[in-house]
Amino acid sequence: ISDQKPLGCWSVKHGQILTCPVVCNFETHEYIAVHDDKVLRIWKNEDINLDKAFKATLSADVYRIHSLPHGGPLVLFRGGGVRTLDVLLEAPQQEIENFISDEVIRWSGAFMEGQQPVLIFTTEKDGDFFVYVQRPKLSCLHKYKLEQQESAKPVCFTAHVTNRTVTLLCLYSNDSVYQVLIPLQEDTEEEEEEEEEEEVLSKSLLLNLSVSGTVLKGTSLVVLDKDHVAVLGSLAAPGKEPRECLTIWNTKFQTLQTSKELPLGTSGQLWCYEEKFFLIHGKVLTVIMYKCETSSLAAAVGKLKDSQTPDVSSFVNWNTLEDEELVVSFQSQESVALKAESRMNLRSRRSTVAEVQPETLSVGQLLLNLKDASTYMLETKLRQLMAKAPTPDLQATIGCVVTAITDRCKRNPKYYPQSFLQEIVETRDLSYSLCPDLMAVALEKKDMHLLQMCLERFPDIPEEIIYACLKTFLSISEAHLQSIDVDLDSVICYIDIESDDKEFKTEIVENGFRAEMDQDMCDTKIPKESQSRSSGESCPVGLQKAALLNAVLHSAYTETFLLPHLKNLPAQQAILFLRYLYYLYVKCSEKVNTTLPGIRSPTINQIMDWMCLLLDAHFTVMVMLPEAKELLSNLHKFVRAQSRFYSELNKIEGSLQELQRLNHLRESQMYSIEVLEII
Repeated sequence: ISDQKPLGCWSVKHGQILTCPVVCNFETHEYIAVHDDKVLRIWKNEDINLDKAFKATLSADVYRIHSLPHGGPLVLFRGGGVRTLDVLLEAPQQEIENFISDEVIRWSGAFMEGQQPVLIFTTEKDGDFFVYVQRPKLSCLHKYKLEQQESAKPVCFTAHVTNRTVTLLCLYSNDSVYQVLIPLQEDTEEEEEEEEEEEVLSKSLLLNLSVSGTVLKGTSLVVLDKDHVAVLGSLAAPGKEPRECLTIWNTKFQTLQTSKELPLGTSGQLWCYEEKFFLIHGKVLTVIMYKCETSSLAAAVGKLKDSQTPDVSSFVNWNTLEDEELVVSFQSQESVALKAESRMNLRSRRSTVAEVQPETLSVGQLLLNLKDASTYMLETKLRQLMAKAPTPDLQATIGCVVTAITDRCKRNPKYYPQSFLQEIVETRDLSYSLCPDLMAVALEKKDMHLLQMCLERFPDIPEEIIYACLKTFLSISEAHLQSIDVDLDSVICYIDIESDDKEFKTEIVENGFRAEMDQDMCDTKIPKESQSRSSGESCPVGLQKAALLNAVLHSAYTETFLLPHLKNLPAQQAILFLRYLYYLYVKCSEKVNTTLPGIRSPTINQIMDWMCLLLDAHFTVMVMLPEAKELLSNLHKFVRAQSRFYSELNKIEGSLQELQRLNHLRESQMYSIEVLEII
């Protein structure tokens, strides 16, 4: 989220429509989607084409899929029927019962009660609202009617299950929250006989959403814990324009704990997951961490000591902070504390820093104190800080440490603790998001080894930084790289060391290619000297540059965002990079398993993806450049040779499988000669 970096993107065909939210199966790490109401799709993160993913056409329209961490996915149909995903996949066309033919589902939620999943959904018919509680694994379904409210209707619902009791919270149009308690029951014979009689659920007023004449017109409601709820809506004060706000309420003491105005507007939807709020603010997704503390009267009326007002901060803008905005210890006056990411939130107060005892200093305060310390003192204190940091806050603390170092590097161009930074990156599990300025400083200092380490270890590097590293690696001279310490583990096992400007070559034809074969496959006549230079048999770059380029190949990227940057790569550098990719492609093809030896060596898929990217970005330029013509011709010839070879293998695949089957069936003998004719 911090880098605006999509990690995966899948599209349905033109004319198809996703008809319910996509969920993740926690047990299998698969995505589950439904398009056109009845078509179920299941795929994994590495799958690229959604059209080729698993497909099952169901017999009834799906309303929603709910995924539980320990209960598996539940599929709720528009008719009220519920199936676990496993049962549904056994017979996708199985008949689904219809309980609510004249009713429309308005809300649904899934929960775990012990080891059993519980699914709750509400329906509406002619102004009446009904509640269904279903336990699929027990084939248990109960229907209730919600007590009517004069001149007010439910706007949204939420629920939680505790001690075999469902607590349903209803936000009504009269700016009030009502509570309904539903005990989980077991089916009995008496209940089956009286199934036609619907029990009417009485509700109790839980909360009035008004403070001193200001009324909150709520649009979305979520439960935080047994004493706190969050409501997203518009605050309407007399004589003033309504303002959209995120509010936290204490239901035990009927008080507004805290609120934050959202001037850019919202979609009206609020999600809550693992102590994080998710909401659309303007055009950005805002993520807010919170923590629920034990409810107390002092907290409810705002009388806790050492209070500070929390702020709402979007992850999108979290790295545009001043030096003073390093993290400080955070106690909120509210029982529910809204926090941004742990590395940064509140502006520290310099006037109080000197009065705090050293052993009670927060990370932010300590770093502010060390802002002007000597280099030795700074690194000593930072090492101590990382060693003593508690496990839950370790990553955030290390991120603060790296940020403090990069800030000093910016202020003092002569300061650059290369070995210290390399040690942190090598020994700590960091990411780009935790230290967004680190790679920018390394690029400025031309620290190739640190950039290599970051590319190999950081999972979330923006495409702009990946391109900057690639351009830097390609532009730096081989002579300069000879004096730089670079990790060569990814190249030392497959790049031959040249001797007297000649490389030792071995003819390998395991995958059906030889330099002399298939000369008729390309119309372009290539001189022998050019062939030896461009055929991929000699590495076009030195060991150090090859190792750095391999680090780029390992970086995760999104093609849509990387392609515009690659188009800015100078033509000569693009040709050099393509020559190296071609060399790697030939080296991979020399092996039966198409795998290069060594540690963190690039895979055949990575090589092919980057070749396609580079050709997409520079194809017109390369076609026009004379020096690229020979390279493209050889690449074309090699790919065609590979295609023919694999095409021939496909032709005899059936015969080889049959031969393997016969070998298993045949009794072993001491000696035999057999002639097998392959037709």
